[in-house]
Amino acid sequence: MTLSPGTDTTTALLGAHGVHVAFPGRHGAPDARAVDGVDLGIRPGEIVALVGESGCGKTTLARTLLGLVAPTKGGVTFDGRPLAYSGRSLKAYRKRVQLVLQDPSGSLNPRHTVYDAVAEGLRIHGHRGDEQAAVAEALARAGLRPPERFFLRRPHELSGGQRQRVVIAGALVLEPELLVADEPVASLDASVRGEILGLLLRLRDELGLAALVVTHDLGLAWNIADRVAVMYLGRIVETGPVEQVLTAPRHPYTQALLSVLPDAPGDPVVLTGEPPDPSRIPSGCRFHARCQVLAGGEAERAGVAQACRTRDPGILTGDDTAQVACHWAAAR
Repeated sequence: MTLSPGTDTTTALLGAHGVHVAFPGRHGAPDARAVDGVDLGIRPGEIVALVGESGCGKTTLARTLLGLVAPTKGGVTFDGRPLAYSGRSLKAYRKRVQLVLQDPSGSLNPRHTVYDAVAEGLRIHGHRGDEQAAVAEALARAGLRPPERFFLRRPHELSGGQRQRVVIAGALVLEPELLVADEPVASLDASVRGEILGLLLRLRDELGLAALVVTHDLGLAWNIADRVAVMYLGRIVETGPVEQVLTAPRHPYTQALLSVLPDAPGDPVVLTGEPPDPSRIPSGCRFHARCQVLAGGEAERAGVAQACRTRDPGILTGDDTAQVACHWAAAR
């Protein structure tokens, strides 16, 4: 199967180019291939959702894009330049690309005031301007107004939504160009999630911020993303504009993830077993042992069952069109 080239990684603000990340196995076991060949690009002002089950490699990929984990093979570029994983250039990069973590309670030092939490990044990077004005502006942009009212508060005095806004303000204070948000609303009540997602969208519109949102929730991707990349066992298996991928999913794995959403039509698809061990990735399509299409005989009827079991469908690269790494989808 020939796959056309997600976003052109040569022109993206942030690009992953054939990224592999392997962790050594214990006691002579094979290496765990956590990320096993990923091309992904994020343009200025674009929100991309990276979606998949726990253990699929999406957090490792995000950490690699942040410069926290060096790739075993391949590379990362930012604004057209290769990312160095040490030295002054990495420190400068981390000012332009900021992380927003899942749990604001774990992200904030309970002994620090809100002011100190937001100002920490400025102090690390040797900010020479008006620190108080920068902190106030970041808090206001994150929706904590009037900002001075929050300066001396500590995390335990805030609601969960307010704590997450403080974390976001701590990222905004450095005036980044891109946010990497790892499950940014997973720990929040449903009533607050919409507010934080709305904030991220407003920041994109007002500041031109790009974002990579890492999540297991395709419903969240629908509400916030311009594009979605679905990851399974170290690979992106489907990617494209969010409306196209989520209204007409082509990969059986994407179909299964969508089937369990509350408003999904029909019965949910129950995947058998757990994702394979990344140190023992199966031959053929890495999803075939759990694939409902193969198990139900549809792949056999399409004449691709043997290919599903024995032939790797390849790595997705490139442009903005919807793409899928699946023999059955390609044969339809």
